[in-house]
Amino acid sequence: MEDDVVSVAQRLAADLGAQGDPVRAAGAARYLKSTRPHLGVRVPDIRSTVRAALRTSGATTREDVLGIAAALWASAPHEHRLAAIFVLANGADTLTCEDLVAVEQMLRDAETWAVVDPLATEVVARVTARPSGQVVCGEVLDRWARDPDVWMRRAALLALLPALRAGEGDWDRFSRYADSMLDEREFFIRKAIGWVLRDTARRRPALVAEWIAARPGRVPVLAVREAARRLSPEVAEPLVAQAYRAR
Repeated sequence: MEDDVVSVAQRLAADLGAQGDPVRAAGAARYLKSTRPHLGVRVPDIRSTVRAALRTSGATTREDVLGIAAALWASAPHEHRLAAIFVLANGADTLTCEDLVAVEQMLRDAETWAVVDPLATEVVARVTARPSGQVVCGEVLDRWARDPDVWMRRAALLALLPALRAGEGDWDRFSRYADSMLDEREFFIRKAIGWVLRDTARRRPALVAEWIAARPGRVPVLAVREAARRLSPEVAEPLVAQAYRAR
């Protein structure tokens, strides 16, 4: 690579700073209930800035990707952390199961769903999913699904989402994870289960409906209502009614 990773990260930070909007920054901080500094840069603009910086710098290797992401993550602004995630996502094909150690630390340090979700769906999902529907690094995801940290459990669920949304993926693994979390009261877990059910139902509605029906009274109302958005009314209404009766 022509430029060292620190220089690339610094240039990215400067480019993001130049796009900042104080009004947007204040609104984002309020919405996320965040005490971290915000620049007020739109997520699509962060993505395009990252792509341009990587293209011009020639950063293509695993070491480049990890180094630039680490430098950005160490910086305070929320948008720098998102940029770090998009650097990893752009270079996810170069990453291995071993690199999930660094991603795990980022998840534990994430503080918010707005960071956890793209890490899980855009980085972890690309490292672990295979076109065949198989999952590699499965022992890592299994451990995360049992972790006391809610963000780790959410990440384990959402890492499976992109492949399942496409009509592929490891449904049995999702089912196992979700079954172990159905009794949780944590909103972010219930929401994640519902999100995966809803998006899986885009292509396989019968599979999702059968899964919910086989767990009468156990699947949280929030998750059932999410799934119901992709089911026909005649299928969805009894499932939602069943969930409400069990509350």
